[in-house]
Amino acid sequence: MTRKYDFLVIGSGIAGMSFALKVAQYGSVALVCKTTLDEANTALAQGGVASVTNLEVDNFDKHIQDTMIAGDYLSDIDAVTKVVTNAPEQIKELIKWGVEFDRNDSGDFDLHREGGHSEFRILHHADNTGFEIQDSLIKAVRREPNIEVFENHFAIEIITQHHLGKRVTRRTPDITCYGAYILAPDGRVDTFEAKVTLMATGGCGAVYTTTTNPLVATGDGIAMVYRAKGTVKDMEFIQFHPTALYHPGDRPSFLITEAMRGYGAVLRNLRGEEFMHRYDPRLSLAPRDIVARAIDSEMKLHGDDHVYLDVTHKDPEETRRHFPNIYAKCLSLGIDITRDYIPVAPAAHYLCGGIKVDTNGESSIKRLYAVGECSCTGLHGGNRLASNSLIEAVVYADAAATHAIEEINHISYRNDIPTWNDEGTSHPEEMVLITQSIKEVGQIMSAYVGIVRSNLRLDRAWNRLDILYEETERLFKRSKASREICELRNIINVGYLIMRQAKERHESRGLHYTVDYPPVQRKIEPLQ
Repeated sequence: MTRKYDFLVIGSGIAGMSFALKVAQYGSVALVCKTTLDEANTALAQGGVASVTNLEVDNFDKHIQDTMIAGDYLSDIDAVTKVVTNAPEQIKELIKWGVEFDRNDSGDFDLHREGGHSEFRILHHADNTGFEIQDSLIKAVRREPNIEVFENHFAIEIITQHHLGKRVTRRTPDITCYGAYILAPDGRVDTFEAKVTLMATGGCGAVYTTTTNPLVATGDGIAMVYRAKGTVKDMEFIQFHPTALYHPGDRPSFLITEAMRGYGAVLRNLRGEEFMHRYDPRLSLAPRDIVARAIDSEMKLHGDDHVYLDVTHKDPEETRRHFPNIYAKCLSLGIDITRDYIPVAPAAHYLCGGIKVDTNGESSIKRLYAVGECSCTGLHGGNRLASNSLIEAVVYADAAATHAIEEINHISYRNDIPTWNDEGTSHPEEMVLITQSIKEVGQIMSAYVGIVRSNLRLDRAWNRLDILYEETERLFKRSKASREICELRNIINVGYLIMRQAKERHESRGLHYTVDYPPVQRKIEPLQ
């Protein structure tokens, strides 16, 4: 079956839904999500949204400076300036769609401070800000008649000249996207033709064994664009959240928000000793890459599986009020955070790289935009500053929508797109192989391409992933399309990109830390 839309949105987090809402007045929109609308990484974001709102103490220059420092000066200053200066207006948009941020008794935003921020500028909704945003946007999308939602639909490949019988390489000029092949719940592969396609598929945390991401975060959009010869950048910069709740067997891991450290929680090793003073003068509020490596070092030094986060010195009632969901989750495991230390360990959390886009959110492939975690805008550089991701998603969704609306009237549909060739077969034994291979990828990535890397470890990852890649491609060619085989292809592609781009960076910088290239101390210079 062939379907035609003005806009095809693949992914249903804050980036995809906010784009869909902005373009719905200008044409038909197909919103495709691989599970349901509410299963997105946005819903798991506890901390909040970074934006300058208290002009008495804060300003754009401070937020820009904090972002550049956290990104180890690899951030694109134009992207940083764009996000920071457009943030307040997009906060108003979120509120217009029904998002409620916490306010103090005076009616002003109740602002938090997180690691790497010089001021209190994090807007939040208790400790489940992401869920509040996701829920509000879902309700707005459901009310919009021009948006058709396709839940439990899986994007297999984007459609380019390659599918029209033309040879496409990474040097081919003007590669163009015409939509995507989408796997329906009944196993049929439909052709979704679109004048404009937006990739908003989120990150790739599920490539690792331990992650805070939902297990649907298999890097699908990045892998599809890479296979279509699009540009992918900065994949070596994987942010490991320092404080995921340590509870063996949980996948994904429950996130203990950085806002708790901003609130005053202290990190301790299993002997009850504070340790962050040995690693950074900013202590527990140092940027995430530093805190994650410090925890990793403490764990390896003592042979421990985790460390502790201590908030027992704070007022119990205030703690329960600020962090009701964390309190309830920990209490369900027999941990009263007002009296007990919280066991925590780092987990794969956020991808700072992805599909390279310009200031309009457009990728190197024409008519294909990418926003949210699957994109690389240049904002994060070597390391994402806490709570910059949600605001980046809405700022760039707005930019992409504005640009796409201007372009769409000059685009026509094609009449020569072939249907998907699905002549393969499926066998139960193949499912066993797929499941086992997914576990193997996670083990390889966690062991060799984790928080601390080396040339030897990266070479081992290369060799092992190469074997899995060859096996999987042979299996894909002879099998009927299924979500399982497609996800396996995607995590192998993404794992390869992370590993290869890590091999290409011959320095320790930001989130990429290798024992073969000791880090250089950089003096923090104020922006001119």
